[in-house]
This record gives sequence, structure tokens and C-alpha cells, in this order.
Amino acid sequence: SITEFQWDQGNSNKNLHKHQISDTECEEVFFDPNKKQFKDRVHSAQEPRFILIGQTFTRKLLFVAYTIRQNQIRIISARPLNKKESFLYEKTN
Repeated sequence: SITEFQWDQGNSNKNLHKHQISDTECEEVFFDPNKKQFKDRVHSAQEPRFILIGQTFTRKLLFVAYTIRQNQIRIISARPLNKKESFLYEKTN
């Protein structure tokens, strides 16, 4: 079972610098009741990876790539949804 999010020097604030998305916002997407989750088949050669599409508490729509390590969610990257992804998210909700 998942117990927490894993943030360290390697991934903490990385998305803030690159896409203006805070670590907290990345975590918030996991609590969106309308989130969509997919297996990331392209990037799962070394470990299982997943894609999560959802909304933050302030209604930002995000694409979050993550993996699970030692019962912890490790965010690999996060970015705003592009127009096509935003349309699909909003159409299904």
C-alpha cells in the first residue's frame, strides 16, 4: 500500500523550475476524483511507470508521470495538459 510521496534532491522542485508546477500541486492531482490513470508502456522498460491526468485544487490540469518505489509515489515529471489532452479530460468529466 502507498504511504507517501517521495521527494529528494533529484526530483524536488524540478517541475517548478521547468513548468511552474509545485510539488504540492503534483500531489493534489492524485486526489482529483475525476483523474485518469494509464500505464506508461513506452517508459516502463526498467520499472513500471504510470501517467496521471487530473486537476489540482486550483483547477490546473496536469499530466503527471510517476512510479512507485518502496510504497512511495515518486513523481518523475509534471506539466500542464496540452489543448488536446485538456479537451479529452473535460469531455469525459
